[in-house]
Amino acid sequence: MDFLTPEFFSGLAAIILLDLVLAGDNAIVIALAARNLPRDLQKKAVFWGTFGAVAIRILLTFAVIWLLKLPGLMLAGGLLLIPIAWKLLKHEDHDPDIAPAKGFWAAIRTIVVADALMGLDNVLAIAGAAKGHMGLVVLGLAISVPLVVWGSTLILRLIARFPIVIYVGAAAIAWTAARMIAHDQLLAPWFDARPWAPWTLDALLVAGIVGLGWLAQRKRPEAA
Repeated sequence: MDFLTPEFFSGLAAIILLDLVLAGDNAIVIALAARNLPRDLQKKAVFWGTFGAVAIRILLTFAVIWLLKLPGLMLAGGLLLIPIAWKLLKHEDHDPDIAPAKGFWAAIRTIVVADALMGLDNVLAIAGAAKGHMGLVVLGLAISVPLVVWGSTLILRLIARFPIVIYVGAAAIAWTAARMIAHDQLLAPWFDARPWAPWTLDALLVAGIVGLGWLAQRKRPEAA
């Protein structure tokens, strides 16, 4: 994948979208960790905490990209993304138990550690969307993570007002899962011999996840 190509920009857009729809909890954690600090230290803690979180996220993503080159692990990663997409559509309320930090460095440590622990789904999705392009990973995370941190309130309001954003994000995750499954070294020869098969898998996973999520959401008010 070269820079300044349609494939590069589509991958970049996918990474930004995936991080925005998956990282709401991370933005909440950052706000909770810094909420007891003086206002002037809050901004510094958020900035440096985010900087550290981005660095850790990039290292984790590089490690996952390397691991996904092993036969069978791309398939496993794709299968793991399917329940992540489904969980996103369940509209569950998340209330992370994060105590407010008592000091500047404690807040930064809390932000970095919590982001690393809660961001594994983001890392897996981004590694799949990047298809091994390291520059795409760095650029996508450098754009999306600060957007999540500094625009967390706006993003959460946008998702609440326009639920279709969640469905688009779930579709992107399902599509990434299908791509990972089709490109795994164990299955790639079968898919390469049948040009229609990858597109069929894309359609089945995207339509299945989004369609079932929409039906489940419609039935929820009836059950209530």
